[in-house]
Amino acid sequence: MDPIAKAQALIEALPYLQAFRGKTFLIKMGGAAMEDPVLVGKVMRDIVFLEVAGINPIVVHGGGKAISAAMAAAGLEARFVGGFRVTTAAAIEIVARVLSEEINPELVQMIRGFGGKAVGIPGNEVFLGEKITGTDAQGQRVDLGRVGEVVGCHLAHLEAALAAGILPVISPLATELATGRPLNINADLAAAALAMELRVAKLVYLSDVPGLLADPADPASLVKSVTRAGAAALIADGTISGGMIPKIRSAVDALNAGVSKVHFVDGRLPHALLLEIFTDGGIGTEVVS
Repeated sequence: MDPIAKAQALIEALPYLQAFRGKTFLIKMGGAAMEDPVLVGKVMRDIVFLEVAGINPIVVHGGGKAISAAMAAAGLEARFVGGFRVTTAAAIEIVARVLSEEINPELVQMIRGFGGKAVGIPGNEVFLGEKITGTDAQGQRVDLGRVGEVVGCHLAHLEAALAAGILPVISPLATELATGRPLNINADLAAAALAMELRVAKLVYLSDVPGLLADPADPASLVKSVTRAGAAALIADGTISGGMIPKIRSAVDALNAGVSKVHFVDGRLPHALLLEIFTDGGIGTEVVS
């Protein structure tokens, strides 16, 4: 890029930098965007850019592949029902260790390595949960074990970090209300619940899909922007299907609760986060009111 083009890119970003300074963004990292350490490092550097630009980022991360690998090493089979990982009493110990003692500190160290300020917060110090049951392909109810949904949030640690200018990095675990024991929480749903609690300016899902596609087989059919009503219509006509349905529904729930805008971005693309936020055209799908 020549110097003039670089300057034009900065000028294009200027109104967004002005509009978002002091705002809180919640960024959920998952899927293939979590698997390549080099790629993860690039995303963390972009998040540090947000921090330096005066935005207050919060990261909620997944870790499915790493959890499955750790379970396999322990002789435990990974099994999923309706998109939820069946989590036995033995498995929840592995889930908690991998999320809060391995992935979370690694992300924090990456952010610090780029000059950012970050602190890891185990999700069970933020999320309160209750156990849920799953539904299999035949419509039968299935015991998922130590799997739950978020029913409330403790914000003290998180708000203290934000007030000190420190970026919170949170794992998707919850404390079960009835027992005080940990629950495994779907990271997408954990991120949406926290975004709704905080009414953040943006909820950004970084994953391994380019966004919402009108034709799932055609990456060029990206839907750049969709309203809540439009999203409901796309679910009804089958355009949105499979694993995208709960993601889009969580986006609509977030908007209904006061989140300003939700984005779905392919985290595998270099600087996808910055391109989505600071350019006129964006790079993924935005869901708006």
